[in-house]
Amino acid sequence: MSNRDAGPRPMGGPMRGGMGAMPPAKARDFKGTLKRLFAEITKERRALYSVLVLITTSVTLGAFGPKLLGRATNDIFYGYLGRKIPAGMSKDQVIAMMRAKGETRLADMLANSPVVPGQGINFDEVLRVIALVTILYVISAFFMWLQGYLMAGITQRTVFRLRRQAEEKLGRLPLSYFDTQSRGDLLSRVTNDIDNIATSMQQGLSQILNSILTVLSVLAMMLWISPVLALISLIAIPLSLFASVRIAKRSQREFIEQWSWTGKLNGHVEEMHTGHALVKVFGHRDQAIRDFSDLNEKLYASSFTAQFLSGLIQPVTNFISNLIYVAISVIGGYRVATGSMTLGDVQAFVQYSRQFGMPLSQIAGLMNLAQSGVASAERVFELLDAKEQTSETEHPVGGGRVQGKIEFRNVSFRYNPDVPLLEDFSLIVEPGHTVAIVGPTGAGKTTLVNLMMRFYEISSGSILLDDIDIRDMTRDHLRSQYGMVLQDTWLFTGSMSENIAFGTTNPTHEEVVKAATAASVDHLIRALPDGYDSLLTDDNSTVSAGERQLLTIARAFICDPAVLILDEATSSVDTRTEVLVQKAMANLRKDRTAFVIAHRLSTIKDADTILVMNAGNIVERGTHTELMAAHGFYFDLYSSQFAGATSETS
Repeated sequence: MSNRDAGPRPMGGPMRGGMGAMPPAKARDFKGTLKRLFAEITKERRALYSVLVLITTSVTLGAFGPKLLGRATNDIFYGYLGRKIPAGMSKDQVIAMMRAKGETRLADMLANSPVVPGQGINFDEVLRVIALVTILYVISAFFMWLQGYLMAGITQRTVFRLRRQAEEKLGRLPLSYFDTQSRGDLLSRVTNDIDNIATSMQQGLSQILNSILTVLSVLAMMLWISPVLALISLIAIPLSLFASVRIAKRSQREFIEQWSWTGKLNGHVEEMHTGHALVKVFGHRDQAIRDFSDLNEKLYASSFTAQFLSGLIQPVTNFISNLIYVAISVIGGYRVATGSMTLGDVQAFVQYSRQFGMPLSQIAGLMNLAQSGVASAERVFELLDAKEQTSETEHPVGGGRVQGKIEFRNVSFRYNPDVPLLEDFSLIVEPGHTVAIVGPTGAGKTTLVNLMMRFYEISSGSILLDDIDIRDMTRDHLRSQYGMVLQDTWLFTGSMSENIAFGTTNPTHEEVVKAATAASVDHLIRALPDGYDSLLTDDNSTVSAGERQLLTIARAFICDPAVLILDEATSSVDTRTEVLVQKAMANLRKDRTAFVIAHRLSTIKDADTILVMNAGNIVERGTHTELMAAHGFYFDLYSSQFAGATSETS
């Protein structure tokens, strides 16, 4: 769409660079965003229950491993001690001898141990324990693999819904929203941010569940073995949480800035690439590089700070866990020496203490991933919460092809509430008439077309199509009655035939060729190596600007509209091609209502009515002959163009 009559809206283009408002200093609603993201995830309730059961079973089975291995350690250690004691002596005799020698501590340890004098290591029992532990670990690993498989499905289905919601949302947003948003930032929300949510969920959600359940199961086993040592281990939780929360609050602000600057940098790169020719022509290359460097520096700074701060969480929690580990080792060794604990229980407890600290460190390490994911989710939800265009009428009117009568009845409109553009505008266009709209830039010509298509909603008054208020029609039905050829051409990656056929459903090849012939582009297409199957690239570098315009005109031909809108449709074609296109469009306009917006006044002399607009109002109307005879505003416009053309050829 052309921005010539866009009024006070923010402008896009190759120089815009995606620069907008400064990124937020902190998350607007971290808890609310997290809660909403979980609401999206819990739509997969059944699969989540299965994941929870599998993780719980896996963690529980794995939690018994160290305890069972402690039994094997006891069998080996105390079997070794029993082998050293003569078989003829009783355990009490050995203890008494030790006390007599002053070895009280060893005597206490032997008294509280299951040592049997003369009995060695029971290797059969040790092998049974090892086999049982192996089976438990294999089953635990299988359940963990299975939950990972299910979790991947949950993540991808959730992200699939978010992408679909974002795509559908883009279709419901008014054009005024896109006028104020960087294209690169919008693309970043729909692609980068949603991908980041997927990464955070896939890597973080099941791991967090696993870590929490591991902490609970390990804590239960530790309390079973030794409540005293368990209480010492619990000291790690408040210390780790305190350190993690303090660091996380600071890093969260940096993650918000990181993803905001990512969107702005994407917008700058996308727009500089789209307009790279203009950037070079107008000598803006150095400035573009400086803008990129500035944005890149801001992204680097926010990303570095965010990653550095969040990366501090795990080392800090590891340090706390190691301190607790040292304390448990010392106290546990003392209790084995005094006989208040077996060596196997201490070994199991040491293993549990490492397992207890590891999930805490993992949770802390996942904080940066979670924060980054929530920051991205907040940006996606901002898009999903953007104000939509007014809803469709509950009882739409019409359904067939219209005749083409259009009436503007006391229409007022403004882009900016404080700056009027159209005020009390009225106009009646009969079916089959051609109306040309002329006037200086910013007069409101393209705005008039946008209002007819309901790209924008009028402030007051009404617009009628065949005496039906267009607000009583669905947008799809309304817009299906129009065919548009704009000054700003839009072609997509695909064949020539596919681009022409975009305006209709399942056309035959003959219909495509007929439309291309009517638009005087058939011979150009046939000159290409692959003809109608020739591929157009995303930057349309395979065709010239004039050829792109002809393809869009062919697209209008094939859709066979009731109302035709030509917005500077011949501005990019050469003089010879323009003559051919004018003849073709004259045939296309037969029995159709047509609106022709033109700066080149020589192209609209045959229009049934010429509307001369200035500052949002119709200042003159009539045929070319009538307006020239009036020697008014139109006469001045036409004379200035003719005088300019004369001076150029003289």
